[in-house]
Amino acid sequence: MKNIFYVIVLMLFFTISCKDETKKVKDVSSLETKKELNVIGNYVSEEYSKRSEGYDWIAIMVSEKENNLLKISIRSRADKKRPTCTFDAVAKKINDKTYQSQINGKSILFTFTDTQINITAENKEDEGLLYFYCSGGASISGSYQKINEPIDQNQIDQTKFNKVLNLQDVGFNVSTIKKEGKNTLTIFTFGLKEQEYNETINIEGEVVVNAEVEDLNSDGSPELFVFTQSVGSGSYGNVYAFSVNNKKSMSEVYFQPTAENSKINKGYMGHDEFSLIENSLGQRFPIYKEGDTNAAPTGGTRQISYKLIEGEAMRKLEVDKVSEY
Repeated sequence: MKNIFYVIVLMLFFTISCKDETKKVKDVSSLETKKELNVIGNYVSEEYSKRSEGYDWIAIMVSEKENNLLKISIRSRADKKRPTCTFDAVAKKINDKTYQSQINGKSILFTFTDTQINITAENKEDEGLLYFYCSGGASISGSYQKINEPIDQNQIDQTKFNKVLNLQDVGFNVSTIKKEGKNTLTIFTFGLKEQEYNETINIEGEVVVNAEVEDLNSDGSPELFVFTQSVGSGSYGNVYAFSVNNKKSMSEVYFQPTAENSKINKGYMGHDEFSLIENSLGQRFPIYKEGDTNAAPTGGTRQISYKLIEGEAMRKLEVDKVSEY
């Protein structure tokens, strides 16, 4: 009788053990399924492996931004001829494998696997948009393989930022490049009736984070705004602004640096952001109280709205509204 009892106990023990092991396997499998796809990294066209033979190639650098956003930069070979493709965009997460960017009201999709990225227009009729950022009939569409190494810096285009904007039949090309130790911003227009604008500005110590266009003074001609941040922990923002004159020419707009503007600079220590909000330029930054460290402001947030006005020598951006919260 005792033997039968021991047999039953052993059977129960092994049954429970097997169930626990099965549960563990299922739990591990579940964890593996939930493991997020790592999309950050460098991707290249198939010609990259033949670059030593002189083949042209395209690379895509994917880096992480805040709030489920990716920065996607497309560059190509530039050591022997002009770059084939140049493109910059911020893409929003749709799901674990797909990110989307809006360009001129049209959607570009970036679809990832463990080993590659695929670029397409969301709507087939918009595929022509993907040719706009390349020369010689090339397109940024297609599949690119992920590599576990840095991109060849001796061959790649060193353009750090590039954006093409259009409004009211006027186009703007904004780009930055670091060459021979100098960081420069180049802006040129296309579509002006009398004189196109083509200038290069030294922006050493700054990086361009975005560029936008809007008709701020509602005169039928657009304004261009280029937003920068200083290099370093402070991340002090700055604005380079330009106004089109009756679609004939373009001239600079004066923006007073925040640190020099007594109306808004109390408690200012950088970390500001700029954006266009309807017919005004918006800015916001954290407010620092005495004794606050750079990483821990305690004074809330200040938000400023600027309007574009006519100045004596040039148009300028003037503080219109200030709020704190």
